[in-house]
Amino acid sequence: MSDTFTRPLVMSPHFDDAVFSCGAMLAAHPGAVVYTVFSGRPAADVTTEWDLHCGFDNAAHAMHARSLEDDRALDVLAAVPDRGDFLDAQYVPFVPAAHGPTQEAIAQALDQALRRHAARTLVIPFGLFHSDHELVHRACADVWRANPALACFAYEDALYRRMAGRLQARMVDLASSDIIATPAPAHWRANPSYQSAKRNAVRAYASQLKAFGPDGYDDVFCTERCWKLELA
Repeated sequence: MSDTFTRPLVMSPHFDDAVFSCGAMLAAHPGAVVYTVFSGRPAADVTTEWDLHCGFDNAAHAMHARSLEDDRALDVLAAVPDRGDFLDAQYVPFVPAAHGPTQEAIAQALDQALRRHAARTLVIPFGLFHSDHELVHRACADVWRANPALACFAYEDALYRRMAGRLQARMVDLASSDIIATPAPAHWRANPSYQSAKRNAVRAYASQLKAFGPDGYDDVFCTERCWKLELA
């Protein structure tokens, strides 16, 4: 079967986003690279409410543990981790304003990752909610436009895609930027081995699942959808 996802670089705003949103696709494409943008380590004296919910006493401990969870999840899917050093939005208030991530800096890091891995396909989040997801989406769009030979697909951000009107609003935004989004074929959806691999990978993110609660992440096991993006 021919496949449109050739040498994919999958952009994940945080640890778990790529696996939650397109883990079965990753299972179907062993060797895919997952670039996690916001994996920078904050100072040990920083503590946030979310990290406390996840069972951590400080942000440095949280990010270290989450990176290990991510390693285990990606190993299950035979995916290759690559990571940026940008700070998650929850940590930005604790650093000088000049150290906060920018769209331009993320785009530059992404461009370097594309070249480092000789990627031919870029898989990005729609950026349906959360400032980090939105920032990554915008930066990815900039890089894609600057590399016209690069195939680009957008995945529906798990959990956020259920928020009323978010996906429709993004489609309107893309259309206003002369970008066409078309549902992509997805042979992996019906493959039970890929779905099983995703479930095993999701379990690796124990700290996040704890914070979501038993009914807070069921969307990650619903049908994955990727959309091919093309310039009009």
